[in-house]
Amino acid sequence: MKAKYINPFTDFGFKKIFGEEASKPLLIDFLNALLPHADQIVDLNFKNNEHLGQTDLDRKAIYDIYCENEKGEKFIVELQKAKQNYFKERTIYYSTFPIREQAEKGEWNYNLKAVYCVGILDFTFDDYESEPEKSEVVHTIKLKNQNGKVFYDKLTFIYLEMPNFKLSESELKTRLDKWLYFIKHLEDFQTIPAIFSDEIFNQAFEKAELAKLAPADWDKYEYSLKIFRDNKAVFDYYDTAIDGAFVEGKLKGFNSGILAGKLEGKLEIARNLKTLGIDVEMISKSTGLTKEQIEKL
Repeated sequence: MKAKYINPFTDFGFKKIFGEEASKPLLIDFLNALLPHADQIVDLNFKNNEHLGQTDLDRKAIYDIYCENEKGEKFIVELQKAKQNYFKERTIYYSTFPIREQAEKGEWNYNLKAVYCVGILDFTFDDYESEPEKSEVVHTIKLKNQNGKVFYDKLTFIYLEMPNFKLSESELKTRLDKWLYFIKHLEDFQTIPAIFSDEIFNQAFEKAELAKLAPADWDKYEYSLKIFRDNKAVFDYYDTAIDGAFVEGKLKGFNSGILAGKLEGKLEIARNLKTLGIDVEMISKSTGLTKEQIEKL
């Protein structure tokens, strides 16, 4: 069946729903569903999502969405579609930019505004495989001391493990439940479920309707969807290799290029895996390429 609404896990779809000026009410509503009542947002301003280091040689940080509320508090909102080496380290690194940009020249008392890093994850953390938190959807992390007491309450990481969200429409109770259900199932909807009856969700469905995309936006979405599907296929292949091929001592092919042993096919897979943060040694095992070949990509 042909999709009626965009896939929100694509870069284009995510930013169309939450990252445009006209989407501001939707983003505010979504973030308020995540935040405690005392921290509710009244207004937001989108900020430049590209942050540079202190010198031209420093690594950049490019956020999916970066915004600031009426109190000057900063919000990074990221969609992460696949597992990545050192993902947590990456989010912590990203959080340093909105902290550092608050520095004032001259006399300054170091009183910082709060920073929130929100990650919508289309995968689960390996850390919780044997822990009680394994099936939890929302993970809220703050800096704490050895007794579990919050040491610093102005830096908050919120991770949403979307594969763990399994509520049906009849089980939705909170505003956050509705948003997570909307994000997870949007591409599958052919009609708007009765649970989404208010103005905010009406706006969200209207923005997400494929038939209302301008031709230029449609081209961008098609390209974004292709990238999403290619990357998903790469990681499905990667997970299969981890689960079976290495144990059995043989590699299941990702596509005809791999199956036929074609160098181009192997190089393309290696290029995708490298882009997604997989380490060189693992790529070498997955494709049969040498480390030297991989490092040249």
